[in-house]
Amino acid sequence: MRAFNAELSKLFSLPGIWLAFFIGAIAPAVIAALDSMAQKEEIIAGVSTRLSEVGYIGLALGVQGVIILGVLAVSSEYLTESSESGGGQQITTSLTVVSSRLHLLLAKAGAVTVISILLCIVAIMTTVSATHLVLGEYTPAFEGSKLLGAVWYWTFTALLAFGITVLTKNGIIPLAVLIINTSVVSFSFLLSKVTKLALYLPDRAGTEMFMFTSDRFLSPFTGGLVMFAWVVVLFIAAAIVFHRRDVAS
Repeated sequence: MRAFNAELSKLFSLPGIWLAFFIGAIAPAVIAALDSMAQKEEIIAGVSTRLSEVGYIGLALGVQGVIILGVLAVSSEYLTESSESGGGQQITTSLTVVSSRLHLLLAKAGAVTVISILLCIVAIMTTVSATHLVLGEYTPAFEGSKLLGAVWYWTFTALLAFGITVLTKNGIIPLAVLIINTSVVSFSFLLSKVTKLALYLPDRAGTEMFMFTSDRFLSPFTGGLVMFAWVVVLFIAAAIVFHRRDVAS
């Protein structure tokens, strides 16, 4: 518990964490509002073919906040401090204070998980409010099961970003790849045109937990299991690499 509290404190001390909070709270609401405005006439006329996506599209595309969170939790450990501070890295201190490297990773992952859940709850509130503001009485009901699926999607996405950053020991690569994949072009969508196996990639499987689209492939529960499996496999790989690579730190 002491290591977990320390990791929470460390995360809240990072300047970049506030950018993650801002983006995580605002981006989904903005995306949902723009999508609602684009669909408003069709929704009022009762001819919208994307009614099931209203609001939820913001939660699917607006996960950049937790991606930044997951990356920062690891990449901040490898930043070289100023010469006044000795020019070292935080990872050296962390490995000295917490003797078990697995314990350190679990504490970090726990901190990322808790903050991701809280940030998603805030995002849900802003997204629902923005959708109601645009659509008023025509706003479709937000289902609790779907919103819970969105919370898990955000949490698993943050942990994937966390695990990839442990493997790469660099924040730029996972940050660029994951943000592009969730906001510009989905690699799983492109690959699905070549093979249906791409539908089992974590981002696509995860959205099945709350996005009920016409080309739906997995049930919400199965989609959640698939994404969770990706998180577990990636975390195991990250733990092995972290132990072997930093054992001399």
